[in-house]
Amino acid sequence: MGSPRSVARRRITKCTFLLLLVILVTLPFTAIFDHTQNITSFLRPLWDTPPPPFEYIPHYYAENTTISNLCTLHGWSLTSEPRNVYDAILFNNELDLLELRWRELYPYVTKFIILESNMTFTGMPKPLVFDSNRARFAFAEDKIVYGLLPIPLSPDVPVDPFLIESHHRSIMNELIRRSGISDGDLLLVSDTDEIPSSHTVKLLKWCDGLPTVLHLEMRNYVYSFEFPVDYNSWRATAHIYSRWTRYRHSRQTDLILSDAGWHCSFCFRHLSEFVTKMTAYSHADRVKKREYLDYSRIQRKICRGDDLYDMLPEEYSFKSLIGKMGSVPRSASAVHLPAYLIENAEKFKFLLPGGCQRSPE
Repeated sequence: MGSPRSVARRRITKCTFLLLLVILVTLPFTAIFDHTQNITSFLRPLWDTPPPPFEYIPHYYAENTTISNLCTLHGWSLTSEPRNVYDAILFNNELDLLELRWRELYPYVTKFIILESNMTFTGMPKPLVFDSNRARFAFAEDKIVYGLLPIPLSPDVPVDPFLIESHHRSIMNELIRRSGISDGDLLLVSDTDEIPSSHTVKLLKWCDGLPTVLHLEMRNYVYSFEFPVDYNSWRATAHIYSRWTRYRHSRQTDLILSDAGWHCSFCFRHLSEFVTKMTAYSHADRVKKREYLDYSRIQRKICRGDDLYDMLPEEYSFKSLIGKMGSVPRSASAVHLPAYLIENAEKFKFLLPGGCQRSPE
């Protein structure tokens, strides 16, 4: 029988061994749990099938070219009377992008239809940001059709972000019908940060022979127009309105008009707005750790062009996935952007090359 000291030593050794064994066994599972999203994204080309390809309509435009000539180049004809245009969006908190959007489209839009709610898609109470800042949009007041969707807030009711988002889109259909829209008018459907260019809307306003539904391809940007990503934004749509038209943010046709605008994702002035969107929209489950909402971390991600969630690109081929891994390259170009942005470059310098620094509030 060993001495008490040797017995104690053997017990310590056994405990240390068991502790190391537990660590070695659990570490891989912890790593897998932490990186499940990235593992799934990296293997996506193996398990997911890409949607059918779009049929791209070439988009012709040059300054001082007549609208009649542009209609002809697209295979359409000049209408005898321009159609009314209705622009419909669900609004969260993107005040700066909303101003750029409405300034860009004001000459061609008949009514701006905007719906906001007192609840985010994730069930969090939300201030009425547009209603509180309506004076900023006095230039468009005569064209605004505003809808408020009050949702009872109850901590006892489970929240499904996608169901809440679907409810918003259903109420938007009612608001559109009450806006004065008629059959044959043009309805633009997109998120606030998906901004059609003015010359695109002018083309669709003045040309006859358009498809009844048309997706609008937009150039993707992240954080500002300093970080162009690709041309894969397609969810915005233009509809020749009829009683069957519905507000949807999903694929509705194979036809898409090339290079029709800008999609600027997470293009906010303040760091607090980044946190609001990260916790409020349907994919809030991507916030895996509390540190993702840290202002200093978000600021570093913005200036480096890195993903806020440390996620891999969602692509259907390894070639595309590997090509987009890492930081988004900077661009020094501020050409072919919304006119009001360039005319007010100092006000919107955070959206332009060299303006990655953000204020907290």
